[in-house]
Amino acid sequence: MSVAALMLRVRLAAMRLGVAGCAALALLLAGALALAWSLKARQLAYEPLPPAPPQLAQAAPPPTANENLAHFYATLGEKRHAEQQVKQLFDIAAKTGLALDQGDYKFSVDKNSGVAAYQVTLPVKGAYQNIWQFSMQALSAIPFAALDDIAFRRETITEPVVEARMRFTLYLKEKP
Repeated sequence: MSVAALMLRVRLAAMRLGVAGCAALALLLAGALALAWSLKARQLAYEPLPPAPPQLAQAAPPPTANENLAHFYATLGEKRHAEQQVKQLFDIAAKTGLALDQGDYKFSVDKNSGVAAYQVTLPVKGAYQNIWQFSMQALSAIPFAALDDIAFRRETITEPVVEARMRFTLYLKEKP
């Protein structure tokens, strides 16, 4: 059979089916192709992975509770240097372009653990981005500090200057 004869048969069959029949046949073929592709993709997805290379060194055992506790106390700041840490907060605020007013300060001590908490509440004014930079740099520079609370206030939505009230807690040990 020649190509011309085959094309004539396809054309006559299409005329007998009509437009709706041809569309249905095309959708049926597309669905069959999608199903075949999906099955092949699923088969490829379930092929086993090559085995992992053997480990050369064993992992270190997890730290003990005493080691964790020693690390905790080693990370704390010293109570006698608390004012220096507050000065460092003011320096970081100046570097990030923030106006920093006088803050509120409060000491508390947990008798059982011997850990002092020095809460520093600072009202700051500046661009939102600068406040964000200040908080990230302060937490990075003082590893025993925590940002406990931050509240923002803006006069109008278009105002570029934001007022924020930030409360840091410095966790300090009584003795070096």
